[in-house]
Parts: sequence; C-alpha cells; structure tokens
Amino acid sequence: MSDDVLSIIPVDPWWQPEGDAVERVVQLVKKLVPGTDHGADMEIDVWWHDTMALVDCGTNLETISCPWCRAAIDTEWWSDALTDRYDDGFTTLTVDVPCCEETTSLNALDYDWPLGFARFQIAVRNPGRASFSEGELTELADGLGQPLKQIWAHV
Repeated sequence: MSDDVLSIIPVDPWWQPEGDAVERVVQLVKKLVPGTDHGADMEIDVWWHDTMALVDCGTNLETISCPWCRAAIDTEWWSDALTDRYDDGFTTLTVDVPCCEETTSLNALDYDWPLGFARFQIAVRNPGRASFSEGELTELADGLGQPLKQIWAHV
C-alpha cells in the first residue's frame, strides 16, 4: 500500500523553531487535515534533524532544472551531488551546476514536484486533503515565525 505525505518545512533549510511554537502549529495542522485518505490512518510526525535532511517528493519527482539557465539537470548528476553532500554530513548544499557552471544550492534547484532540504519538518501521512492553501500556509508560517514551503510526496 502506498502513502501520501504532506510536509511543511522552513524556506531556510538551516532554521529550527522553538518547541512552544511547534506545539501550537501541530494543533493547527490537526484542525486543517480531515483524517484518512483511501482508508489509511492519518499520522502527524515532527522532526528536528541533527543534520540537514532531504525532504523529497517520492515518486512525484518529474524534472530538475537549473535556476540560472533553466536547462534540465541530469538525475544521475543530482544523485551524485546528493551522495557527496550526504557523505560530508550535508555541511553544505552548494553546487556548481553542470549546464552553465554557475554556483547555487541543491535547495535552489527547480524541482517538479517540489522537494527541499531541512533541519525541521512536520509531516502529515495520508492527510485526506490536497496541499495547504496559500492562506493556510501563511497561517502555519506565522505560527512558527518563519516562511514555509510544502512538499507533497507519494511513497
């Protein structure tokens, strides 16, 4: 059986919130998600990662492109770049893209579907709803005190 996971992460991948703010936002998430999807139980997980973590979109990932020249990024190059950063404990996300040799961040590449990197994540497994609206995402971001983005994963 597959699952859908709707995650919210800070736009700044290095940022982590205070515990009190997280508890308030988790309560808000519980109000915004109705429950089950295809008979699966909804779960909400909160993670403070010690090191940078990839928050991916699972099988939803279709393309990766350069934010500078818009050229397609080869998934093998991207996978190698991930492995290199992972082996170093994700101390940096900086890369020189192969297309135009500009310097950017793995977090700044254009992903279709979105994914990101974070040291903090709230993940809702089988939320039984579509993505958060812009207004809902703003309300969640205001609760944490940091701009957020959402990742929709199919795993």
